[in-house]
Amino acid sequence: MSCNQTIGEKAEEAATKWLEKRGYTVIERNWRHKHWEIDIIASKEKKLHIVEVKSRSTVKYGYPEAAINPKKLLSLKNGIEEYLNLYPEWATMQIDVLTVVWKQGRVQEVLMIEDVY
Repeated sequence: MSCNQTIGEKAEEAATKWLEKRGYTVIERNWRHKHWEIDIIASKEKKLHIVEVKSRSTVKYGYPEAAINPKKLLSLKNGIEEYLNLYPEWATMQIDVLTVVWKQGRVQEVLMIEDVY
């Protein structure tokens, strides 16, 4: 397992805990269909939240949210379409980005950017 995978897994775990503390119910983590992946699928107040998690161990070269580009959004959109085809009961949904910045192996900052698309 690469260092980036380990950091990514730790970030998703931190994101899951952060969401649950704020009243979200996590439905899926690392949901995959074909070649699409959704980091976290959660719900809150009858709304489906598709959460893309990005993390960095330093912001020297930019903040994690800068990694969300049009290609990533398109891939996420395709994954969401497949998820909603399988689970059409969701009437409302939104895409959120949750970023985690680490310092010396500990969470330094968590930021959630809601309804990005």
